[in-house]
Amino acid sequence: MKKYYWISILISAMLVLSGCAEFEAETDWKVRDFSYMNQNNEEVGLKELKGDIWIADFIFTSCETVCPPMTYNLTKIQKQLKEEGINDVRFVSFSVDPEVDTPEKLKEYISNYEADTKKWDLLTGYDQKEISSLAEESFKVLVRDDPSSDQVIHGTSFYLVNKEGKVVKNYSGVQDVPYEEIVSDIKLLKKPYE
Repeated sequence: MKKYYWISILISAMLVLSGCAEFEAETDWKVRDFSYMNQNNEEVGLKELKGDIWIADFIFTSCETVCPPMTYNLTKIQKQLKEEGINDVRFVSFSVDPEVDTPEKLKEYISNYEADTKKWDLLTGYDQKEISSLAEESFKVLVRDDPSSDQVIHGTSFYLVNKEGKVVKNYSGVQDVPYEEIVSDIKLLKKPYE
């Protein structure tokens, strides 16, 4: 009996090591329909992102604290994905200060980073109420004006969205960013489609 136990453990380990691991979603949040303007004055919405894996976050160009490191961290993820030969993941940064963040401002902001903007949409073209509602409903995060400053209070997570438009996992976007885990999760999420 003991012999069969060890054989089954060995077979299980071999299956995991041979790449039979599957992506396990931690969340199942449907992203509601949207269509906004990106930094190139192009309409980008859920329809255009359907069929792509994407990573979303919430930022604004005059942010004095968390946004610059978050954007830098996303560029690092983008580079790691490229090194792994994964070039089809999209990045979507929603501005939480849309009245200030015009497409031109967003374009200028992202130009300060080593980002591949062909696969990165920085979105605006809505009002504060709209982005607060989208953030809360689809990403389970609060976006609020800070009454004591010109800053906006918002979450600092990165959200992994599958090809069907569902948020399946989120990660820290500022400190202790799990780069390897994110790349590994994307590889696993892509597997069924290869």
